[in-house]
Amino acid sequence: MKQPFKEIPQAFKIDSLLHQNTYLVNGELKPWKGETAEVYSTISSTSDYKQTLLGTIPQLGEKEAKEALDSATLAYDNGKGLWPTMKVGDRIACMETFVDQMKTKREEVVKLLMWEIGKNLPDSEKEFDRTVDYIYDTIEAYKQIDRDSAKFEKNSGVHAHIRRGPLGVVLCLGPYNYPLNETFTLLIPALIMGNPVIFKPAKLGVLLISPLLDAFQSSFPEGVVNIVYGRGRVLATPIMQSGKIDVLALIGNSNSANALQSQHPKGNRLRMVLGLEAKNPAIVLPDADLDLAVEECIAGTLSFNGQRCTALKVLYVHESIIEEFNRRFAYKVDQLKFGNPWEEGAKLTPLPEVDKPGYIQELIDDAKAKGAKVLNKKGGETTENFIFPAVLYPVSKDMRVFKEEQFGPVIPIVSFSDIEEPLDDMAESNYGQQVSLFGKNVHTLSPLIDTLVNLVCRVNLNSSCQRGPDVYPFTGRKDSAYGTLSVHDALRSFSIRTFVAAKDNAYNNAILQELLEKKTSNFISTDYIL
Repeated sequence: MKQPFKEIPQAFKIDSLLHQNTYLVNGELKPWKGETAEVYSTISSTSDYKQTLLGTIPQLGEKEAKEALDSATLAYDNGKGLWPTMKVGDRIACMETFVDQMKTKREEVVKLLMWEIGKNLPDSEKEFDRTVDYIYDTIEAYKQIDRDSAKFEKNSGVHAHIRRGPLGVVLCLGPYNYPLNETFTLLIPALIMGNPVIFKPAKLGVLLISPLLDAFQSSFPEGVVNIVYGRGRVLATPIMQSGKIDVLALIGNSNSANALQSQHPKGNRLRMVLGLEAKNPAIVLPDADLDLAVEECIAGTLSFNGQRCTALKVLYVHESIIEEFNRRFAYKVDQLKFGNPWEEGAKLTPLPEVDKPGYIQELIDDAKAKGAKVLNKKGGETTENFIFPAVLYPVSKDMRVFKEEQFGPVIPIVSFSDIEEPLDDMAESNYGQQVSLFGKNVHTLSPLIDTLVNLVCRVNLNSSCQRGPDVYPFTGRKDSAYGTLSVHDALRSFSIRTFVAAKDNAYNNAILQELLEKKTSNFISTDYIL
């Protein structure tokens, strides 16, 4: 497959390199003059293919990692720091200042999203806008939590003022496929609940954080947000080994999460908020609307080239309709346009990982050697930065593509005659995030739904798997997640219920009344945030 070179529109050209030569610690953008790493895009700027140099980032070491840890630890100060004790309204004001500044950087961030990870223009714009909406929704959800807490309860002769308090210092590690949105679904709720954060951007999609550094630096008190660059092992390992991290917030791979967790000397103290991998299946029943099922499975398997934890990564299709489904599906896949992210109508875009086309080819070769065929004409065609999606059938359990989370453009299809077959596979799987179920007979669907909700955490009826809307719970069973990420649930995940209790007597009541009237405490308050 040869991609014809098209002149890059001026608005999307890389006119100058972005050399990120500072990192944020203790409220200061500290200059870095040590080792740096070059950041390349797999997208070519010339007709003769060549990766495009985008800029450089610092390669900080253990010394800088500990510096960031000391900064965050001091900002928390065993719960005495300015940030964890600040009034809710004041923390919200800081967040509002940040998001106002963030919105001015939309064009820069969107452009870098396209170049760094190959996400197409509409999806890059959607990621930015959705992140801004998420921040505003988080602010509103936090206001509601605070309103619900602006009261005293009385039980068994004891008054209680119950609020949610911070957990401590958070280490935040986001993913490369949604380096802004999914990272911020960890970072924003952690911050607004009063936790200082150490944040290391993902291996890809790292430069796009640069336009936001000034906003982070100027919007929050010193030490509250610390942003470091470099290799995960070099930075995260000593930070975890210190035992001073209270929360590990990570969206990525379960192996990484397990390795980091094992470095903490007191695992019982470590809270975790994890969004991990998945192998979400689709189950297409005999009475499914095939046009709808094909359309949704295309979106589910190949949105952002299948590089999503929520992507459909295996399709189970009933044997009575498999031939027709495969014919329609393979045809539709071949109709998808491959192009650079800014090209109109480009649904498939360059893969940001240099070794991903080779890995996908390995999965295709393994499947073919064990009896599968590539059903679509373009399947497996390769350029320097892409491999066209291959639709594989019939796929069996001994194939790598059945077992591994491919995280890229290859679609395994499995035929089934008995519904217990996909159910048993899901039960045996290490993952349990979501499933897509296609059909319409309620007598068939009802028992299936009742089983599936206990195997995964979201059953999508006649639609592809997805994370949104962000107000709905986003979590998983087994190796797919730990904790729940949604606007409301994330605030709970990064906080703990804490309260002041006092026996109901004249002596205590007079003190409580004076605390409320004189407003000397940020915690004990019945002020209502509108």
